[in-house]
Amino acid sequence: MGLFNFNIDLGIDLGTCNTLVYLRGKGIVVDEPSVVAAERGTKQIRAIGAEAKQMLSRTPGAVTAIRPLHDGVISDIEMTQKMISYFIKKVIPNNLMSRYFTRLRVVVGVPSCITGVERRAVRDSAMMAGAQRVEIITESLAAALGANIPIFDPAGHMICDIGGGTTEISVISLGGTVVTNAIRLGGDELDEAIIKHARTVHNMIIGEQTAEELKIRIGNASPDQKIESMEIKGTDAITGLPRRLEIDSVEVREAIQGPVWAIIEEVKRTLSQTPPELAADILERGIVMTGGGANLKGLAKLLAKETGVPVICAENPLLCVVLGAGKYFEYLSANDAKKIYKDFDD
Repeated sequence: MGLFNFNIDLGIDLGTCNTLVYLRGKGIVVDEPSVVAAERGTKQIRAIGAEAKQMLSRTPGAVTAIRPLHDGVISDIEMTQKMISYFIKKVIPNNLMSRYFTRLRVVVGVPSCITGVERRAVRDSAMMAGAQRVEIITESLAAALGANIPIFDPAGHMICDIGGGTTEISVISLGGTVVTNAIRLGGDELDEAIIKHARTVHNMIIGEQTAEELKIRIGNASPDQKIESMEIKGTDAITGLPRRLEIDSVEVREAIQGPVWAIIEEVKRTLSQTPPELAADILERGIVMTGGGANLKGLAKLLAKETGVPVICAENPLLCVVLGAGKYFEYLSANDAKKIYKDFDD
């Protein structure tokens, strides 16, 4: 009796804030924070993902909770490898790889601005986690696939992917990127701007999770008819005592305007570098926004106003990169005569 021989295909969005895993045939099977809690010194893992996130800024001296990725790239290779291994084992039964002749293929979406060393670190982490084949593609190309943009058309499509640590803007045509710009700025910088505002204006110290909640619940990039407010809790910077504070959406908008305008300027720069024929296509088809930053209220409206180009938010902006990575091998099979240009040399 012969051995079964088949591939297991995983698409991974290895994000600064969250890691998502797509299993071909089943869909998204992992969506957890990119956080690892380990004992100091021994580095023995105490928790990974959602459980570890609850420990951020709350751990005792013997345990530290960290994000092993910073600005979209690996800052702690060992912890990243353990995190990837943990998520893969959650997806694939332990006995599956040993019982059958199975080949694990992994596609990882990464920012185009990472260095060759950082790219190799991503690849090595996936290989150490058990993958036999690892493909690295840019986040914008993965996001375009995930947003069902017809990337093989001889027309220009612009995508703006705003993640936790990076923002990537690309013009795609004929299966590859014509122009790409990326900055190491994303949702995390919005949170940091809110933390800085609370400290500077109100003498109040708040944590990352509080800032993120403010951004999600009442954050906006352009003036809204309704002013929303939210009560937060933190520490008084002068007395050191716990304190409550009510903050409104106008303050949050003022706090995040620095990083918001940096993203808008990067989009403008990319448009200015786009060949005229492709720019005409983009003017007709619009800019597609993906990533968690696409959910910031008023951002699409402000971006459209400042560029003069229609802006469309993808149907599932948070999922576009992982969906595109997960569909990568399907696209290769369905488009044998066409090539997906990954922008990276293998």
